[in-house]
Amino acid sequence: MRPTGKGEFESLYFDYPSFTAPDREHVLAQNRFTVAIVGAGPVGMFAALTMARFGIPSVLFDNKDTFNDGSRAICIQRSSYQALERAGAVASFLDKPYGWTKGRTFYRGQQILEFEMPHSDSDKYLPMYNIQQQYIEQYLWDAVEASELIETRWCSEVTGIEDTEGGVRLSVRDTNGEYTCDAEWVMAADGARSPIRGMRGLRLKGDNFPGRYVIADVQMDHDYPTIRRALFDSKSNPDKTILIHRQPDNIWRIDYQLPEGQTEEEAIREDNIRANVSRILNDIGHEGAWELEWWSIYAANTLALDDYRDGRVIFIGDSAHIVPIFGVRGLNNGLADAENAGWKLARVVKGLSDETLLDSYSPERRGATLDVFENASKSARFMTPPTKGWALMRDAALSLSLKHEWAGEFANPRQMVPFTYSDGGAVLKTTSSASGLKPGTVLPDEKLSEGTYLSDLLGNGFTLLMLNDTPAIDLAELRNSLTSADPELELVTGSKIREQFGEQALLRVITRLEIVDGAVLLIRPDGYLGAIWDPNTASEIVAQVKKAYGKKEAN
Repeated sequence: MRPTGKGEFESLYFDYPSFTAPDREHVLAQNRFTVAIVGAGPVGMFAALTMARFGIPSVLFDNKDTFNDGSRAICIQRSSYQALERAGAVASFLDKPYGWTKGRTFYRGQQILEFEMPHSDSDKYLPMYNIQQQYIEQYLWDAVEASELIETRWCSEVTGIEDTEGGVRLSVRDTNGEYTCDAEWVMAADGARSPIRGMRGLRLKGDNFPGRYVIADVQMDHDYPTIRRALFDSKSNPDKTILIHRQPDNIWRIDYQLPEGQTEEEAIREDNIRANVSRILNDIGHEGAWELEWWSIYAANTLALDDYRDGRVIFIGDSAHIVPIFGVRGLNNGLADAENAGWKLARVVKGLSDETLLDSYSPERRGATLDVFENASKSARFMTPPTKGWALMRDAALSLSLKHEWAGEFANPRQMVPFTYSDGGAVLKTTSSASGLKPGTVLPDEKLSEGTYLSDLLGNGFTLLMLNDTPAIDLAELRNSLTSADPELELVTGSKIREQFGEQALLRVITRLEIVDGAVLLIRPDGYLGAIWDPNTASEIVAQVKKAYGKKEAN
């Protein structure tokens, strides 16, 4: 919502583009696609970029004529930056966003916690960055528009979906009329209210939390570091909570909890928004001018589909799950969905893997969602206690935190870290003790030289990482044997790192990856460890890789 006198997309700092429906003659002539993606928000556009990364063409459908309004998802974590880099879209995200590493929590005006997210010189990116969702969509759109493999159809509403023998048929309505088109696969990125989900007869299941929040974007010149600031039981919002984040263009996002009994109509009235924001700004010591940019309302929920795949329809982002904002899990989770589904779908489309590889998508990403639920639920119960009992325990912890530092940790927002995928499916069951790392985790990065990191050496497809001399393995034979499973396979050896970056760089990588005895690491296209082997023979590694990721031989 915008202040009185402002247009729906009249912003203090952002110029919204205006899109139109595609040419009628074109849409009727071009009606068969490899992959159709419904929803051109950040998750849908990133999914299209991921498909393009692997050479797979796609079409994006969206019923809007511009980007989403307001700040919405503003926090992008390190692992999402790594995914954006793999998709060739990170460059635009390097200058304007504000990086941050810490947060402070206050109770009745007194600081009770300062947390620091893990970070070192080994990491290419900071743990978190703040940038308004309009910019996220703009940067992704710039990359989408530049790709020859992506077609976008704005002002195009998908009104029907049905299975066909070779895939899926979509019914589409735009400003020029209606038409149908066929796709081998559909990725549904059409948001929390997902029409595709409803058309497939599916529904989200889970819990709803009682607390409701108003988001208010305010433009002001306010001198405070870029951190997560949380206020409990402040003078400006007694017994409730407030979150404050700095964003580019002097925009500050304020999330404040509503009192029980206040209706949504009352909460979003402009005079009430202005009065509440004014009290909060006085509370944090801001005495200067400010302007109201935009506001909205939301509630915390933990909801998910039972299965993120329905035949040839793959659900990603909010269409598959809805998570509380506490811990910045929504958009980041959706980007991880898109990359996970994307690299697997690309292999299936190319004929490199059987369709069964996609069976691992839902267990991996739904497992990640459930892990998010567990952590986010803890945060949500602390931020918005669902019962008097929870409120009593929360208030007791906050009271203790005024005198005991350990009690402040109860207010830690548990900023998310990438989920560890289970063995089986797209993570190979290996029993190697040659590395302290575990298959199913994200490969840690390491600085090799100024501006160059281990992640820069990884391939577009799978990467085999062999840091110690392993006489039992003939590298040339191994590479040749695996090309049928992945023509883009990259082989990174310790000798290669030593030659290019020196012995100390190699030792840092060995230490960072906890290599103890000639380990052979398989890195998946999404940066996860697919397997860790002891220095076995090449034939054993090849057999396991082909079994997990390759095309099964016909009987």
